Amino acid sequence: MADPPSPPLSDSASAAPPPEVAALRRLSASLDSLLRAGEMSFCADAHLRVGAAAGVAVHRCVLAARSPFFRALFSSDQAKNDSDFALEELVSGVRSSSSSRDALMRVLDYVYTGRVGPLPDTASDCVDERCLHSSCFPAVDFLLQVLSISSTFQIPELVSLYQRHLLEILDRIDGEDLPSVLAASGSCGDSCQRLTASCVELLAASDLDPTAIDKTLPPDLAARVLSRRAPHSWPDLHATRVHRALDSDDVELVRMLLKEGRTTLDDARAVHYAVAHCDSKIAMELLELGLADVSRRDSMDRTVLHLAARRKEPNLIVSLLTKGACVEDLDGRGRNALQIAKRVTRAADYYPETEQGLPTPKDKLCIEILEQAARAAPPPAEASAALGAADARTRLLYLENRVALARLLFPMEAKVAMEIAHVDGTLEFTLGAAKPSPADLNEEHISRIRALYKTVELGKRYFPLCSKVLDKITDDEGANNGTAWTATTEEQFMRKRRYHEIQEIVSKAFSVDKQESDLSALCSSSSSSSSSSSTALAGIGRKLRRK
Repeated sequence: MADPPSPPLSDSASAAPPPEVAALRRLSASLDSLLRAGEMSFCADAHLRVGAAAGVAVHRCVLAARSPFFRALFSSDQAKNDSDFALEELVSGVRSSSSSRDALMRVLDYVYTGRVGPLPDTASDCVDERCLHSSCFPAVDFLLQVLSISSTFQIPELVSLYQRHLLEILDRIDGEDLPSVLAASGSCGDSCQRLTASCVELLAASDLDPTAIDKTLPPDLAARVLSRRAPHSWPDLHATRVHRALDSDDVELVRMLLKEGRTTLDDARAVHYAVAHCDSKIAMELLELGLADVSRRDSMDRTVLHLAARRKEPNLIVSLLTKGACVEDLDGRGRNALQIAKRVTRAADYYPETEQGLPTPKDKLCIEILEQAARAAPPPAEASAALGAADARTRLLYLENRVALARLLFPMEAKVAMEIAHVDGTLEFTLGAAKPSPADLNEEHISRIRALYKTVELGKRYFPLCSKVLDKITDDEGANNGTAWTATTEEQFMRKRRYHEIQEIVSKAFSVDKQESDLSALCSSSSSSSSSSSTALAGIGRKLRRK
């Protein structure tokens, strides 16, 4: 007869770990409180700092016991007298950002507790809600930062863990992100040999332009990739000369090379090159030549707008859109520029509201520009030059007021529009202490009107929420006095006080307007929200007049 089955264990008995496991868990929890609990901060004797953010309080004895890197660092004569250490100076390639601090905390969690938790959503999620957030740029970038920090701190088990994780998702990572993975794994040396070898093979088989590989990788790694490629077509001699001129920020030399007639901007893929590898001002100067097709495709079937969306430069994006770039064009992976911008932007950098008067984060601004371009009407025509002298004077003062106020309340948006319109500042031309007469205006002022008009219209097209606020303020204030927002020292002081009052009023209207915009993205019509927003905006004039 078979033995009777054993009686089932009670819930408490089955949940109880062995004594040695329980002891390790208590030790781990105690060390975790040492790292995180504020009341234990008196024990800390050093700080690890990321950028300008507050440092993380750490304990030399714990770090030295767990990391050979810190053992050597803290034993040096210089470190004995120093208690503040910048992560950027300790680990090459780490940026001053909130995600870098999250990556540091992930490594410190393991150092103190021996546990590895899941990826934090705030650090690894992109803006695209349809993304699984496993291989998008924020997730990959976070993994690479943890890998680099772990390698520098000489924690081999953590390096091995994150190398394995990257290998599991490597075939799903965008080809444009593979050079970053290869560069990070190469800097880890022998501890990441498998990841390095896999990246080399994938890049060798990819369609990524050889110029991009040569520009973005260390020379030894670039040589490894290109030596394994099938025969490929490098840019010809004349295209290479154009690229070198762009590297030197010499657009005039590019113009001279084009006059030779041996290549064109399109044949040399010069705009693609400039947008991907050069200063944004150089790329915009190249676009101003008017000789390039902004719909031209590269070896990965990408337009210049796709590259600008990855680079996250709002002035480049607006400049391309004004030149006719189509936001709906798809790349070789079936994504448009807006989807690309969302995939390379951390959700934590996009969703927090931006206060008026503070610069909007570039990542967020790029997405908002592309969203607006996807649903906006064609760009307006240039300002008409057929203005009477009196009308021109009034228009100039109005536009100066409008742009000056935009610079105050929405600095990043105003900067983008002014750069595209080639407006360096407000009240750049002196019209005299008294109100200018029609005779004071000349062709230079008419050109100024055109540039300011373009600035305002670009703002209305790509930043409509900001423009509603500015419309109400400048219309009401301009009707009352007709003077510019920059005046004598005494007047400036009074206006600064008034600006702060205006900002409080504007903030309420802007919040309502922003809610309306968010709702309109989910629903094409929302009459109640529209009514609330219009009511809030209409109240601005009444409140300003009462002041």
